Amino acid sequence: MIDPTKLFWLILRATLFSTGGSGNIPILYNDLYPTGYATAQQFAEALAIGQITPGPTGLWVVSLGYFIAGVRGSLFATLAVTLPPLLILVVERLYRRFGRHWAVQGFLRGLGLAVAGSFTIVIVGLVRGSTFDLSSLALVLVSIGLGATRRVPVPLLIAGAALVGITLYH
Repeated sequence: MIDPTKLFWLILRATLFSTGGSGNIPILYNDLYPTGYATAQQFAEALAIGQITPGPTGLWVVSLGYFIAGVRGSLFATLAVTLPPLLILVVERLYRRFGRHWAVQGFLRGLGLAVAGSFTIVIVGLVRGSTFDLSSLALVLVSIGLGATRRVPVPLLIAGAALVGITLYH
């Protein structure tokens, strides 16, 4: 059985580094299933309860916490899953107050460059791991060109590129 405070930190980390809702499932599964702290059945049941109960789907971890560590586990899971949104509220208030300061603006510009660099590294890794030919290069260049105009919504661009890729490579 896992210590509820360790469960708290694992859920907090997973929630902080996910996109919300059920985006923390892969992180928590990799942390809890291989170590034996949670079973596949506990994950399935917690997710099912999260889907049928009213409210945000991210609250499925409350059920998982209960299955893993009882009432204390569910309380710690509740705290861990609600802290990140509260943290965002604090950050928003601070940004509203200090957002125009030159140091904050410099930090945000640097953060944007770091994110762009990270995406570039990921994209290069994806390209290296795939077969790359002239039609792939054309698809990438057209996607970049259409994306740069900002007239084509990103979801539509992704769907279109997927359809072209399926057509070309099927």
